[in-house]
Amino acid sequence: MMNEQNQISFDALLPGAMASKAEDLGVKKAALPALNMFILAILAGAFIAMGAIFATTVSAGSIAVVNPADSSTAYTTGLPYGVIRLIMGLAFALGLILVIVGGSELFTGNNLIAMAFASRKVTLGGLLRNWIIVYLGNFAGSIATAYIIYLSKQYTFPGGKGAIGLNVLNIADTKCGFTFIQAVALGILCNALVCLAVWLCYSARSTTDKILAIIPPISAFVAAGFEHSIANMYFIPVGLFVKYSGDTKFFEAIGKTAEAFKNLTWSNFFVKNLLPVTIGNIIGGAIMVGLVYWFIYLHKPTNKA
Repeated sequence: MMNEQNQISFDALLPGAMASKAEDLGVKKAALPALNMFILAILAGAFIAMGAIFATTVSAGSIAVVNPADSSTAYTTGLPYGVIRLIMGLAFALGLILVIVGGSELFTGNNLIAMAFASRKVTLGGLLRNWIIVYLGNFAGSIATAYIIYLSKQYTFPGGKGAIGLNVLNIADTKCGFTFIQAVALGILCNALVCLAVWLCYSARSTTDKILAIIPPISAFVAAGFEHSIANMYFIPVGLFVKYSGDTKFFEAIGKTAEAFKNLTWSNFFVKNLLPVTIGNIIGGAIMVGLVYWFIYLHKPTNKA
């Protein structure tokens, strides 16, 4: 018979063990070779973009729009707004499932490396090296996927009527219309939930456990309209590609011109969305989740005489 020490446990890890696992993973992530790290980050950017494509497609034609005959009146086609947001969230969860189960490096999830940094097992240089390389790799993967989906002309679906493209433009235009503080706050709330999803995965013993742990927090942040910097590296560029280079027939089909999407510019993408949302994501993930759990489970108080 196997003794107790050699028995295999299928019980979920408890929070204390989860914190130690997060710390160990932070050390490993920070020590990855730069090229490997960058390629894994490109994959993560593409994976998150796949979730965004899924979410955009399933919600096309069903989100509240402005009545062109009366700009003060809004109407909704299809299901209620909240239900559609929930469906979008369930679809978008695909992105983090691919990241966690498939194996890749995601900037927002890697904010939890702050736990290893707080324990002095990762230097500030190691932390920033990971965040910068992964952020750039995520950007490359996300925007490359956005350009490929633009080339596919999926934005003209279904049947050239352009419901998906209109949804792409509305989503991107809305994201570029936030105030700086609003975008920071939405970024904080988003990455608190994303890092909680990653945190819950540390308790998992199987792939099924991980998937079930990911879906509720991710669905919640999308349904609530919070802002994820890496997802926005897909959502906004694809809207920009359609706005500035979309087919004339597409704009005729949706009954709008490119000028109708006033917020959607490259400068607004970087200054009014990506910068403040990234700041918010770091606060929500590294501080509100990572450092809080570090303090509770890993902090060792200094005994004073």
